[in-house]
Amino acid sequence: MAHVNKVIRSINDHGADHCVDIFRRPDGSIGFEEFRRDAEDARGWFPIGGHSHRMFDDEAAALAAAVSAVAWLAGALPAAGRSA
Repeated sequence: MAHVNKVIRSINDHGADHCVDIFRRPDGSIGFEEFRRDAEDARGWFPIGGHSHRMFDDEAAALAAAVSAVAWLAGALPAAGRSA
């Protein structure tokens, strides 16, 4: 069986050139990673945060950690979504 993480939430910055994905691993744990893409590069999104190894019990804990770790993220979330 392939090792595939399932994205459960993806949040883009206002310029849509950075995003944070919160994902569920096959073992049920939750993680997050920050990505970026360059308009000049058609290869797509690249991980840049180095956070994918971190493990959380639920989406809310992963989101809270992501908000603390990724400078632009809090400003990209609607007020209600910050505690999701």
